[in-house]
Amino acid sequence: MAATNVQSEDASQHNNIAPPKQSLPPPKTVDSQSVLRRLQSELMALMMSGDPGVSAFPEEDNIFCWKGTISGSKDTVFEGTVYKLSLSFPNDYPFKPPKVKFETTCFHPNVDMTGNICLDILQDKWSSAYDVRTILISIQSLLGEPNISSPLNPEAAQLWSNQAGLRSFPVYFGEDKG
Repeated sequence: MAATNVQSEDASQHNNIAPPKQSLPPPKTVDSQSVLRRLQSELMALMMSGDPGVSAFPEEDNIFCWKGTISGSKDTVFEGTVYKLSLSFPNDYPFKPPKVKFETTCFHPNVDMTGNICLDILQDKWSSAYDVRTILISIQSLLGEPNISSPLNPEAAQLWSNQAGLRSFPVYFGEDKG
């Protein structure tokens, strides 16, 4: 009889096994096709926008690498100057910002000598609501209205503050539209 009770206890323990715990859903991943569609849509919107002085297109067959241009805004020291940019989109775009750099050397308080840009929307203020057009217009605006309290190029920031942003600020290396 004792053996029967042991078997019954073992059987009852097996019948009372808790159901397996629900696994958490996998972390959200970005479908590469949705990123592709988003970039194609942004390209079309940029081409149709007609915004003066900004443009960008994918580099050869790679939709994740673009070449862009911005022109210095009217009535700024950068007026008449065209700058080339590179834009590199991560696989989880638009949830992460693209890496944007000046390819044309730009002497500016918020641009270092290797072309890196200090602009909040490309870093901690990024939102998936931003697009290529917004980025280019923001960089174009930054040219004439630098943030000298957060410079990447202290020499340029010092000159800018000494000149108070006047037209005598030295514009180095840009390409003249002429």
